[in-house]
Amino acid sequence: MSTLAPPLMTVIAAGDIAAETDHHRPELIEVVRAAYLAHDAGQSSNPHSSFLRFPHQDRSRIISLPAYLGGEFEVAGNKWIASFPDNTRHGLPRASATLILNDCVTGYPFACMESSIVSATRTAASAVLGAQTLLGGRRARQVGIVGTGLIARHVWRFLRDLGWEIGGFRLFDLEPAVASRFGAMIAGHTEAEIVLADRVEDAFTGCDLVLLTTVAGEPHLHDPRLLAHNPVVLHLSLRDLAPEVILAAQNFTDDVDHAVRERTSLHLTEQRTGNRDFVDGTLGDLLRERLCRDPGRPAIFSPFGLGVLDLAVGKWVHDRIVAAGRGRREGDFFIGAEA
Repeated sequence: MSTLAPPLMTVIAAGDIAAETDHHRPELIEVVRAAYLAHDAGQSSNPHSSFLRFPHQDRSRIISLPAYLGGEFEVAGNKWIASFPDNTRHGLPRASATLILNDCVTGYPFACMESSIVSATRTAASAVLGAQTLLGGRRARQVGIVGTGLIARHVWRFLRDLGWEIGGFRLFDLEPAVASRFGAMIAGHTEAEIVLADRVEDAFTGCDLVLLTTVAGEPHLHDPRLLAHNPVVLHLSLRDLAPEVILAAQNFTDDVDHAVRERTSLHLTEQRTGNRDFVDGTLGDLLRERLCRDPGRPAIFSPFGLGVLDLAVGKWVHDRIVAAGRGRREGDFFIGAEA
């Protein structure tokens, strides 16, 4: 007789997830590093994301990110994440998400998790891992931030908790009050100079690390001279940079086939040039030292955001919460095996 049985379903809410991620950011950087290395080694399956769009709401979308991650993780699942930018006008976060984790022996789901925090955490950890790899350490003279919302806050917390040495910040947001609140938030944790930029271009001036976390749907930065001082640009919002800016830099991503699609800046550049030769490689290439950054050129890291990263962070959170006896366990969520 088979000994397999449906697993308990654990429901994990935002509060428990935040409690774990807020206190273990150095460990989470290593979780994300391990996920990238497993993906690079072929120990994953990461189909293209599927975009659900709405004919009457062209700025809104819901994205499905199915994936399998092997190696030390051995988990499958799917993130279902909605982005509705108009939510912010009503005091709601732009993004909401759930993550389902599946057992790789039976296929049964064993966790349902709030995932906007998981998603923001893996995005920020990926960005900071990319920054320290491209810069060669945890130090920046000036950091420019364009778009001072949720993701920028998560990136800042990783920079803070990993002990980055930062001399100053230049902040820009289309809503100056949002940039001002962001500046006030970080001022209590750093002695670095904080400047509120009047123009988006000013967030690049003198910055050796620039973070782009906007909700732009089309390129709005067209001048390659923004990169004349050879910064590292973390292009997390993926659609800010015109092809002429992309072509002025070394370009790295997390997975080329994923990132060069859906009208990202890399995709628009491919359409203009007819090839992908402008993409130098992946973060996996950098981590395994198959490639290195040319410090005499600007570098742009444009991670599409892989589902395997959500699985890695989600599985890490799940295991810690279950071990601590938290989360809501549902023993009769599934019908019996005999059915």
